[in-house]
Amino acid sequence: MSPGADLSVRQYTNVILPQRQGSARRCTAMKRCSDLAGKLLRPMGLLLVVVLLSGCADMAYYWQSIRGHARLMQAARPVDEWLADTATPPALRARLQLTQSMRRFSVTDLHLPDNASYQRYSQLQRSYAVWNVVAAPEFSLTLKTWCFPVAGCVGYRGYFDEADARALADVLRTQGLEVRMYGVPAYSTLGWMNWAGGDPLLNTFVNFPEGQLAGLMFHELAHQVLYVPDDTLFNESFATAVERLGAQFWLERHGSAQARQAHALVEARRAQFRALTRHTRERLAAIYMENQPPSHTAESMTAMKNDVMQEFRKAYAELKASWGGYGGFDAWVAQANNAAFAAVAAYDDLVPGFEALFAREGRDWPRFYDAVRQLADHPAAQRREYLQHITQPTSDSGTSHG
Repeated sequence: MSPGADLSVRQYTNVILPQRQGSARRCTAMKRCSDLAGKLLRPMGLLLVVVLLSGCADMAYYWQSIRGHARLMQAARPVDEWLADTATPPALRARLQLTQSMRRFSVTDLHLPDNASYQRYSQLQRSYAVWNVVAAPEFSLTLKTWCFPVAGCVGYRGYFDEADARALADVLRTQGLEVRMYGVPAYSTLGWMNWAGGDPLLNTFVNFPEGQLAGLMFHELAHQVLYVPDDTLFNESFATAVERLGAQFWLERHGSAQARQAHALVEARRAQFRALTRHTRERLAAIYMENQPPSHTAESMTAMKNDVMQEFRKAYAELKASWGGYGGFDAWVAQANNAAFAAVAAYDDLVPGFEALFAREGRDWPRFYDAVRQLADHPAAQRREYLQHITQPTSDSGTSHG
């Protein structure tokens, strides 16, 4: 059996890891910068509107964040008002009623925060809440980061205006970086804005299929349970685990057979696509790690990288054919680069560990959240090692499996 496989978070991080690594300092809740390639991830994004607390000089960026969020909040009305309004279209009325059932479920069954979030609705008259920009070097899967108050350093920059996001993307490309820009349907204010009405429901996601709608709401609410500054991978993987597990719980208890079947198909395709991107990411990482100059020229590195990308697109074409031509990932694949692969890793790499932790805690949500909070008290390297450790298969010597 793997050493410490049956130990709790506290036992593992306080006993096993210090023996391997030496005692490590507890991470401080407000340290400034270290590396969300993050919600989103969903993909999904994080925007904090308390940026005025910062003394940073980039006030133009902060101002667009504050102004954009303020407009979003001003457009929001309580769901009860939308339901009472005779002008509300029947289809929207039904979706809003569904979201309120999901919101109650998130509190009673998933033990997510019971507050003002997702009890108001905004019609933004656009397809996305914000647009995110991510960037990475030509031969690296490490995202460029930007640092903010409270949120710490994150691997993306979000804009309420698509043109502003595109302008930044253009600047980053002139710096020799590989860039990906993408729309985000929702973001979390981490509960900081509950006093002002909380995070609202938006037209950008309210019509998602039932399982995806539930999962998105649960994902964003999970960020209000716990957010660790400067650790995108931990934050987004935790929220994604809550998203996937929570959507499964909802559909099992309240979803129709049709909704469960549709969600199972979507998740199966996503799992296959995640496996493909993970494999490609690992191959690229190996090339970048093992073939750095001066042992290899930029031309040879580019050739190896192009071979991997060509094989990735070929494998995707085969996967798409096995799905009967479903092309839901076509746009992502067409723009795939180092930045895209690095960003998606934040929503994927540690999810199996969180799912294993949930199972180890008896599929009990409060116990799971407590265990995650205990884990968050330790340095990032210890958190990640533990989550990777508990996903390892365990076996006793001489034991057969049938």
